Amino acid sequence: MNLLLVEDEGKLVESLSHLLKMNGFVVDAALDGQTGMNLACTGLYDIIVLDRMLPQQDGISFLRLFRSLGHDTPILVLTAKDSPADRVEGLNAGADDYLTKPFFTDELIARLQTLVRRARKGKAPEIAIKAAGLILDPLRSQVVKGIETFHLTAKEASLLELLMRNCSQVVTKKQISDKIWGSHSKTAMANVDLYIHYLRKKLNIREIRTIRGVGYSLQGDNHVS
Repeated sequence: MNLLLVEDEGKLVESLSHLLKMNGFVVDAALDGQTGMNLACTGLYDIIVLDRMLPQQDGISFLRLFRSLGHDTPILVLTAKDSPADRVEGLNAGADDYLTKPFFTDELIARLQTLVRRARKGKAPEIAIKAAGLILDPLRSQVVKGIETFHLTAKEASLLELLMRNCSQVVTKKQISDKIWGSHSKTAMANVDLYIHYLRKKLNIREIRTIRGVGYSLQGDNHVS
């Protein structure tokens, strides 16, 4: 399960990331609301854990904007604000659950697993992603182009998935590096150009367009299914 943790307390991010990974989650972290919003809108996450008090964009504004854009990813809000009015405001803004700090870690995991089960209930499992003439199976790291099938590394598959889910839109180098290598990686930005080169060469495609000084865009049919 892919989880996005949007929290500005570094020590809490570190401890929660470890806890969540030990319980089967693949965790990406953002330390401010704007970075969190950019990552959340990629559509790559099964669930989001959101702090209410954040720099750049607070949790309530995050919720309202995210829901107004049509995203239905489950969101659990973590906050020190525990009054009934605060909880009601968070739920009305679009939160699916609300947990106050300090909290029991077992309760957090149980609530997250419940939200994911609830969101997946009745939904057919996503087998493949289709965009720009490509069919990607992210679980197998396998992509079909025409009559050819290509096997990718996990990083290559994650990068291609990000581009396909944002087909015909510009994905910045920072968005790519944060999502694929993590916001704390010292080598991530240098890896972006290298892995774009790998994808172009391996798939023999020219549709990955370089937006000079900004990032990359996968050109083609922008209908992702």
